[in-house]
Amino acid sequence: MRLRRAGEAREEPALASARRFEAFGRVMAALASEAEFIESCRDLTWWRGADHSWHISWRDGPYASEVVTLLAAQVRDPGFDGSLVTVVGPGTSTSAVLDVMGVRFELQAVDPLGRSRADARPGFWRLAEALDTTRSTNARRPWEELLGG
Repeated sequence: MRLRRAGEAREEPALASARRFEAFGRVMAALASEAEFIESCRDLTWWRGADHSWHISWRDGPYASEVVTLLAAQVRDPGFDGSLVTVVGPGTSTSAVLDVMGVRFELQAVDPLGRSRADARPGFWRLAEALDTTRSTNARRPWEELLGG
């Protein structure tokens, strides 16, 4: 429980909830904009903690410390100089804790490979390769199926 200091304004519950979901949306948008992150992860899950924090977990994929670096670079606001991400504690390959817009995020990587190993993994399906129109193949591409081409 957090005690208020004298003269400290109390935030309305609806505004606090809106801020939590805005922070979550910004984090997920940053992760979704990085196609290599999404492609290299299995079992990407998230849930709200009892203390209104967010927990994000994934299997394989990048180290938690690499995701913190990605989020610090991507989660920004045009009206604010600098990142909206503050690292709360030391990040390791499997876990990291950060603060985004005053909302706590706990990252948990299960059996991470790291970005360099995931990129070099042979036979790894890559979205960029699937959408590469410069290579000809005998099979129809998924987007050709969708468009009827």
